Amino acid sequence: MRAFREAIEAGDLDAAEALLAENVVFTSPVVFKPYVGKAITAAILRGVARVFADFRYVRELNGTDGRDHALVFSATVDGREIDGCDFIHLDENGLIDEFTVMVRPLSGAQALSAAMGAQFEQITEAAQARIG
Repeated sequence: MRAFREAIEAGDLDAAEALLAENVVFTSPVVFKPYVGKAITAAILRGVARVFADFRYVRELNGTDGRDHALVFSATVDGREIDGCDFIHLDENGLIDEFTVMVRPLSGAQALSAAMGAQFEQITEAAQARIG
C-alpha cells in the first residue's frame, strides 16, 4: 500500500487515482450509501484534499494476505481535530477495489460532513466530466 500512501502524502491525486479499480466501492464515514466507481471515488479524494488540513498518516497496518491494509491518519477540518482510518482492499490486480473511511470524534465527523457537503456539487461535476 506504499504507493497509495506516498501518492496521498505527496498530494499526487492523479497517482492515487491510477491505483483505483474501475469498480472501486468507496464507503464514506458520513454517508450511508456507498459510492461505486473510479470517477466518483477520485473526485471524493480530491474533495477531501481540499477540506483536510494538516493531513498525515501516522500508522500503517497490513494483513497477512497482502490485500488488506489500514492507514491510520490525523487531520483537521474547520479547526476540528480528526483521527481516522482508511481501510483498503486490493483486487487480484493490486488495484483498490474497496475503500472504507472511518473517523472520530463525532464533532470531527460532523465538521467533515458539513465541509464535504459544501464540496459535493463540485465533486459530482468532476466525476461526471471523467465519465463522459
